[in-house]
Amino acid sequence: MKAAVIYQAGGPERLIIEDKSVPEPNPGQVLVKVKAFGLNRSELMTRKGYSPGVLFPRILGIECVGEIVADPSGKWQPGQQVAACMGGIGRDYDGSYAEYAVLPSSIIYPFNSTLSWDVLGAIPEMFQTVYGSLHLALRIQKGESILIRGGTSSIGLLAIQLARHSGLSVIATSRSEEKKQFLIEQGAEAVLIDDGNLKAQVDKLYPGGIDKILELVGANTLKDSLSCAKPGGIVCMTGMLSETWSIQDFAPMDYIPAAVNLTVYDTGQMSVDHKAFQSFISMVERGEIKLSIGGVFKLDDIAQAHKLMDSNKASGKIVITTD
Repeated sequence: MKAAVIYQAGGPERLIIEDKSVPEPNPGQVLVKVKAFGLNRSELMTRKGYSPGVLFPRILGIECVGEIVADPSGKWQPGQQVAACMGGIGRDYDGSYAEYAVLPSSIIYPFNSTLSWDVLGAIPEMFQTVYGSLHLALRIQKGESILIRGGTSSIGLLAIQLARHSGLSVIATSRSEEKKQFLIEQGAEAVLIDDGNLKAQVDKLYPGGIDKILELVGANTLKDSLSCAKPGGIVCMTGMLSETWSIQDFAPMDYIPAAVNLTVYDTGQMSVDHKAFQSFISMVERGEIKLSIGGVFKLDDIAQAHKLMDSNKASGKIVITTD
């Protein structure tokens, strides 16, 4: 099989296409014919050597869609459409940047769909992250206000749509004035230009603060996001677009405003149920949700796709297909 292997941390050129033997599943595992997968910033961080505990050489890739080839348990038959994400894939063991992958049965999501593989490839991690952040972490309710900080990211764009679909008033942010109209077209009612200090802008729209805030930029803007929330509001840190992981000299009593709730969402710790995943796919099929895909590449062009991810110029999810 063809696979993209990384032997040493660095730039996109570190991803090398090789021919490898098709792996065989052990009990508790399945062999999947990978049809497509989306790129994720966590893979960019791993490629750069910022992910502790990841050993090279490694086949990266924390998500995929494809078809069952073999399941020793007999639970799933060959040809069954499946998705997988997280659970150590591409970090603790070889991941989806390949034509075949051996994956734990525990992270397999069976589904049925008529969507093309390049569209399906954009869904698993993006949906899990957005749905989990909005419903499990932020516990959004119809009629609430929500600020999505990092609105032009693939996660942000889907969050705008799902929040609007759930009846929330959506404010999104971008660092670029040029992206303002684009975010309005995606469903944002208002767009704020993010200079690192949003509170003054938020106060003009919501003097009492915002109900829910989805923080996708990272630790360096988290304190400002907390200041934008109303008492009793919730801020969920999900993304790290700024590649900033930690907060120096963190003093909770000074950092977190009184009665404001701070949480995180991580698909590695908590996952969405299979029924919600199939329901979302059906929404995409019916045209109720429009996925933003920022580019589709072949596996041979994985380095070029990573260059696009590095540039932050893709307006949506970058997808790789293996056929």
